[in-house]
Amino acid sequence: MENPKSLQQAIIYFSDEQRCIDALAKLRWPDGVQCPACLSKGAWWIKTQKRWKCKDCRRQFSVKLGTIFEDSGLPLQTWMPALWMLCNCKNGVSSHEIGRALKVTQKSAWFMLHRLRLAMKGYDLGTKLGGKDGGFLEADETFVGGQLKNMHKDKKLRYIKRG
Repeated sequence: MENPKSLQQAIIYFSDEQRCIDALAKLRWPDGVQCPACLSKGAWWIKTQKRWKCKDCRRQFSVKLGTIFEDSGLPLQTWMPALWMLCNCKNGVSSHEIGRALKVTQKSAWFMLHRLRLAMKGYDLGTKLGGKDGGFLEADETFVGGQLKNMHKDKKLRYIKRG
């Protein structure tokens, strides 16, 4: 099974720690493992410690180093199905749903979701809604403004005074 198609398959697929490490390493370093300290491509796997050791600077590093998973006490076997759920749920996923599905507390699921959403956030935050070239923006079911007769008395008075 290469790509899990359901949550149950994802939980089974990512139940092996080594498979999680391999999947995350493939996502992080598509051209091969690279040392975060010296950016060298030469590193060997230390099987007993489940981390790499750089051949140049001799530092050890794990696949979690410098990622959103680094300071978490939760194992990758919990993070990877949560990431799968976030990516594959069409209408989004709540922390309660992740907590129930992965048998973690709602507080831990909330923490995981915030980190995962931060990692998935786009880097180009300075563009307008229409894009860089100022193209068209389509909006469905948009409501802009309102009628004065439907406003609260205080708000209506403020709009009348503005003129």
